[in-house]
Amino acid sequence: MTDQPDHPTQPDRDAIPEGSVPLTDHVKAGPGGAMTDEVGVITGDVTLTTEAGPDGTASVRIQYTGAEEWYTLTGSPAPLPPGGLAAFHKQVVEAVLAGGAAEVPGTIS
Repeated sequence: MTDQPDHPTQPDRDAIPEGSVPLTDHVKAGPGGAMTDEVGVITGDVTLTTEAGPDGTASVRIQYTGAEEWYTLTGSPAPLPPGGLAAFHKQVVEAVLAGGAAEVPGTIS
């Protein structure tokens, strides 16, 4: 009669539609940092959050780890690629780790 098991056999996020749960990572931006719309390049330890929207796009926000202010990573929002949110988030993380005033990567064609 219940829709949920009494014991968690799988993470709850498996039951949540993609995009409902933002993906977050803490990384050190590579040389040259990451480009934001609001303040330009930020460097050092940053936190990235990627979230799918209802319109088929993904938004990427970035902040200095531990700070209160969030910024938009330049290029966000971007079309969510066929690989889904997790694959897109991984591309964003890799871009920021590489630095060079990283922006949201374009979709792979």
